Amino acid sequence: MTITASLQLRPGLPADVQAMYALDLLCFDEPFRFDLRSMKRFSSQPGAIVLLAETEGAFLGFIIVQLSGRLPNRKAYIVTLDVHPSVRRRGIAHYLISEAERSAAVAGATSIYLHVYTENVPALNFYGRLGYSRLLRNPDLYASGMDAWTYHKSLAAITSGL
Repeated sequence: MTITASLQLRPGLPADVQAMYALDLLCFDEPFRFDLRSMKRFSSQPGAIVLLAETEGAFLGFIIVQLSGRLPNRKAYIVTLDVHPSVRRRGIAHYLISEAERSAAVAGATSIYLHVYTENVPALNFYGRLGYSRLLRNPDLYASGMDAWTYHKSLAAITSGL
């Protein structure tokens, strides 16, 4: 099943942080999850893009993207992408990423990047299908012996259409 017509995206609000944190606990094991304080900080920083996916009153997922740098060299960084385990592989993550990329491009970002645990093969494949390129390995990013890949994507195709 793909995204249903009832799926809605909306900007995240400070009141959503507790639900976002609870979903993060469902989605990720230590050391990949955020504590509540970090979730509040990332989602409330100036320039943060926070999008929530909901349908029929159910909270299905969210994405947090941080913008950094000044124009014309602004970049976007995907802090986290969480989709409830019961509705994965239905297009929600793809929809959240697409809208986050568009929002980042509208805000002037020319590229977007993220980190992925080197052993998370489904995520590595997912980002590859979305046009992200592997740049470099980050030793011990999550914990000792738990490396991450940095993935990157140009937003030029999006910005040229704006």
